Amino acid sequence: MSYRPYQHIERRKSRQIHVGNVPVGGGAPITVQTMTNTPTTDVAATVAQIQRAERAGVDIVRVSCPDQESALALKDIIRQVKVPVVADIHFHYRRAIEAAQSGAACLRINPGNIGSAERVRDVIKAARDHNCSMRIGVNAGSLEKHLLEKYGEPNPDALVESALEHAKILQDHDFHEFKISVKASDVFLAVAAYNQLAEVCDHPLHIGITEAGGKRTGTVKSAIGLGNLLWAGVGDTVRVSLSAEPEEEVHVGWEILKSLGIRHRGVKIISCPSCARQGFNVIETVATLEERLAYIETPMTLSIIGCVVNGPGEALMTDIGVTGGGAGKHMVYAAGKTDHTTGADGMIDHIVELVEAKVAAIQAEKQAAA
Repeated sequence: MSYRPYQHIERRKSRQIHVGNVPVGGGAPITVQTMTNTPTTDVAATVAQIQRAERAGVDIVRVSCPDQESALALKDIIRQVKVPVVADIHFHYRRAIEAAQSGAACLRINPGNIGSAERVRDVIKAARDHNCSMRIGVNAGSLEKHLLEKYGEPNPDALVESALEHAKILQDHDFHEFKISVKASDVFLAVAAYNQLAEVCDHPLHIGITEAGGKRTGTVKSAIGLGNLLWAGVGDTVRVSLSAEPEEEVHVGWEILKSLGIRHRGVKIISCPSCARQGFNVIETVATLEERLAYIETPMTLSIIGCVVNGPGEALMTDIGVTGGGAGKHMVYAAGKTDHTTGADGMIDHIVELVEAKVAAIQAEKQAAA
């Protein structure tokens, strides 16, 4: 296959819905989601967690509503955050209605699980009355009994059939503001199910590898699964599921999108794995820079290479570059050209100052152009 940057990949065409003021599908930017893990009734802790995710760049946050107190607490939570909130509802239809009344932008619910046709109508009415969209969330770990009996085990056919059965319930009530997910912890199962679903409907797809594991394991699994789907043009909003804090999920989600050239945010650091040739401690330098530059939202690139073997070449393609040199003198590049040298002492502070100055210049150019 010939080289194709993401911009040349044909993205799956889907209808567009809104989660609050955030468009999903229909060619809108692919959004990054996460979910809180604090007790929803602890409003202060939940708000603090969402605000950390906001600083990391989250677009949409899901909050669990297992009981009435949690559904009612949404009102206080939503009032204090900037991003739209999705209420995670399992089986009780009253929780969905209460969450909609509390200001949820979206309800994560499977309409076939909440009982009678009358209850489904009540939930749909509440969604319409309060301008809520919905997400049909199918999971390989909780498939309906009749599908497990039919297929013997979770497989792509079973996941897709479950999703379409739930979708039909909403469509029969002329409700179309919904997205669908068909998640599994097995990468191959999830990818196959999403690809199959993408072929048979035009609903926006929320993609993810569920219960992916801890930070390292889950990051790898999610990158493989989500990267595979996104490269094929499938997916309108993503959630990386890690046994880690929500802001870590957001960071990984953004890194996946940035690696594929889909969206850009913050400082993208290109760095070498380091070896005996390094002129400075690359690993410690990069770790410190990632932490100190994490607050920056403006897209830019920074290369940190320990020696002159690959350093100059990488610096040609980044906004700012640093290459390790001999006698403690390290070359600094600006826009791909050699600019000056810096010593080891104070080098990190110097790089941070250069990045901040570059960000200020980029922002000034944008303001002048506007």
